[in-house]
Amino acid sequence: MEPAPLSSLQEEGEGEPAAAAGEDSSAFSAATVPPRPATHHSLHKYAPLDWSAYFDEERRVAIPDTDDVFNVYTAGSEGPVVFCLHGGGYSGLSFALAASHMKDKARVVAMDLRGHGKSTTSNDLDLSIETLTNDVIAVIRKMYGASPPAIILVGHSMGGSVAVHVAARKEIRNLHGLVVIDVVEGTAMASLVHMQKILSNRAQHFPSIEKAIEWSVKGGPLRNIESARVSIPSTLKYDESRECYTYRTPLEQTEKYWKRWYEGLSDKFLSCPVQKILLLAGTDRLDRALTIGQMQGKFQMVVVRHTGHAIQEDVPEEFASHILNFISRNKIGPNGVEIPGLIKKWGH
Repeated sequence: MEPAPLSSLQEEGEGEPAAAAGEDSSAFSAATVPPRPATHHSLHKYAPLDWSAYFDEERRVAIPDTDDVFNVYTAGSEGPVVFCLHGGGYSGLSFALAASHMKDKARVVAMDLRGHGKSTTSNDLDLSIETLTNDVIAVIRKMYGASPPAIILVGHSMGGSVAVHVAARKEIRNLHGLVVIDVVEGTAMASLVHMQKILSNRAQHFPSIEKAIEWSVKGGPLRNIESARVSIPSTLKYDESRECYTYRTPLEQTEKYWKRWYEGLSDKFLSCPVQKILLLAGTDRLDRALTIGQMQGKFQMVVVRHTGHAIQEDVPEEFASHILNFISRNKIGPNGVEIPGLIKKWGH
C-alpha cells in the first residue's frame, strides 16, 4: 500500500512503468492492466469528462480572515452529509462516480484540499497534517455554521489521515461516522522511504490530457477509465514554457510533512468517538494496534477485492454501497442517529 497516490503515470514510448516499491507493487504495475494498442480513436476513449454529470454544484468556499479559497463539489439534497477528502495528488473529483451513486440517499461533499485541484491558498505547499486538518474544519464551519447536519467523514490515503485527525479533534458538532480508505499506519510508514524514488520515476510531462488519462489506467494508480476521465484533468496543470501538462501538486516538495501524516494514526483512529469503518484494497495490512482494535470490535473492516489503491474510483458503485450500508446500519439520519419514536442528536 502507498500512503499517497505516488505511482507512475508514464508517457507512451517510455516502456513499461516502474513498479511502485513495497509489498503491493503488483497493484500499480502495467501488468495488471491489459495492454491497449495506441490508436487515433483512443483520444476519444480517454477524453475528459465534466464534473457536472456526477455532482450537482461546484462551490468556492472562502475562509474568513485568510486568502484561502477551497473548491467544493456537492451532490444530493437529502440525508446526512458524506464529506469526502481525497488522497495526495488526487482531487475532490476522485469521488465523482461514487457521488452519483450516493446522492439519492445522502448529501455528498468533496473538497479539493490545499495545493490540489482548484483550491487556492496563501501557501499551497503547506501540506502539514495540522494545516490540512484546520482547513477541513474551517470549510465545514463556513458551510454549515454552528449547527451542522449529521456528518460522516470519508478520507482516502492522505485524506484518510486528515479525516482521522479532524475526528480526533472533536471540534465538529454532529459528527457520526468515520470512513478511512486504504491507509494503515504500519505499511504507510514503512513505504515512506520509497516515495521520492517513486515520484522521480514518474513521467513528468504529458503532451495532452488524454495521454495522462490513458496512462493513469495503463500504468498509473487507476483502473476505471470513466473515473480517470473525470478526475485526472483536475490533477494536472499546463506548463506554458514546456507546452505540455504536468502535475498540479508537487508532492516531492512536501516530504517534510509525510511522516506526520501517518505517525500514530492507528491509535488516533481507534480513539475517535464515532462509528468507524476501514476499507482496504488487500489483505494482511493491519498493524498490531488495528488488529487488537478489530478483535475488540472497535471498528468494522471491509476488504474490497479487484481494486487498486483508489477504491472509490476503481469500484465506485461497490464503494457507494459500503458507505450507504454504513449509514443505514448505524441509523444515521439527516440530523443525527434516529431511533423509532425518538431522534437522538449527538453533540461532540
